[in-house]
Amino acid sequence: MNGGHDDPCARTFPALPRHTGRSSAATWWGHAWLRAVEEGALDGQQVGQGRRYARTGAVGAVSVRPGRLTAVVRDPDGTAHRTDVLVREFTGAEWDRVLGLAAAESGYIAELLDRELPPGLAEEAAAAGVDLLPGLGDLAPQCDCGEWNHCPHTAALCHQVARLLDRDPFVLLLLRGRGERKVLEALEERSAAGPETGTEAESTPGDAGVPASEAFAATARGPPPLPVLPEGPGQPPSPDTESEPAGLDVDAVEFLAQAAASEAFRLLAEALAPGHAARAPRPPLTTAEDAVRLTAEAGPFRLRFRLAAATGRDRAATDRAVRAWGFGGAPALAPLEDDWTPDRATLTRAGSALAAAWPDEEAPVLRRVRARWTAPDGERQLRPDRDGHWWPLRRESGRWHLAGPSAPDPASALTSLTPPDLPATPAPAPPTPATPPVPRQGRP
Repeated sequence: MNGGHDDPCARTFPALPRHTGRSSAATWWGHAWLRAVEEGALDGQQVGQGRRYARTGAVGAVSVRPGRLTAVVRDPDGTAHRTDVLVREFTGAEWDRVLGLAAAESGYIAELLDRELPPGLAEEAAAAGVDLLPGLGDLAPQCDCGEWNHCPHTAALCHQVARLLDRDPFVLLLLRGRGERKVLEALEERSAAGPETGTEAESTPGDAGVPASEAFAATARGPPPLPVLPEGPGQPPSPDTESEPAGLDVDAVEFLAQAAASEAFRLLAEALAPGHAARAPRPPLTTAEDAVRLTAEAGPFRLRFRLAAATGRDRAATDRAVRAWGFGGAPALAPLEDDWTPDRATLTRAGSALAAAWPDEEAPVLRRVRARWTAPDGERQLRPDRDGHWWPLRRESGRWHLAGPSAPDPASALTSLTPPDLPATPAPAPPTPATPPVPRQGRP
């Protein structure tokens, strides 16, 4: 093991040398630790700066004791800062659960002795209500630089501790309240006594459970309140590498992370919207649809080009698809790419809707070919989708482009395309010279 033992409940680790790796962690539990740091930080740039501090050896000796990490971290100009990070200790009842689970499986003890944190133990403990690894908000930073949230100094300390955790997961257990010696002694006692000891320990007065009356009262109060929608998507952590790793497009990784945060925010907003529970879930996006979504969010041209090429679209088709996405998301792509022929019932309903929207003298002539109704000027067109929504399109530079959101009926969709010199809404007045009387329905 690294580091010396000042006493059974405190350890001091000498300053670690500089390192050039892309991440401060190599194990799954080290990455989970860093994830808690990144999720709890209000400013991702501070975390990135702390990562650079840790790489350059700015973190001094690290003191680890129950509930607290301490180190001196130096700024590039040499200014030293006393830095602490607080971690919640386990209660006696929580330790009983963790130790009971670990003692019940000999493989867990073997992995701990090999300096590995068993993922099965972490999962079982979480199911029992005890999270071995910290989560969002479980790390409380303190620094004499004056920042109340994570600053570069506390972030640097956490990145350094991730390296310590990689080498020895007992550091995590010490933070939770018990050093290696106490943990191993307790596991040895439980293993020797058999499974009954773990059962008895879990039923001690300190872990007596919840009275039935309280459980029923909580149920009567209803479900917990819904979360509050934040102001916008969160800022994902930046790869923040001095040089781009071979074979990895850092810009693309950053873009995908931000796009995922934006999509998560959109899904949360939908889930919190009134009536969400009564609406049917949307079908998952196809690969082609998701590529359009990502292209609509992509800024750099090379990312847009790569996304377009991945779905077989040229630049013009990609621009048309992205424009359509802005009017209605995935459903708005169907009018551009789904060339179908409506059945007789659909055609009848469309004709009735058009006939009811205008007086006989003002009804427009629409030339229909399959599922496309084109106005006499050849510049406006309507296309229904298979769900009964009507989409307006305009011809621009010889191509049809979606020109607005869908409408529940063809008349409303066509009205949105009405040129400025024509009436925008049906009127009972006689037709003007600009809109001569025409038959109600043309033939293909």
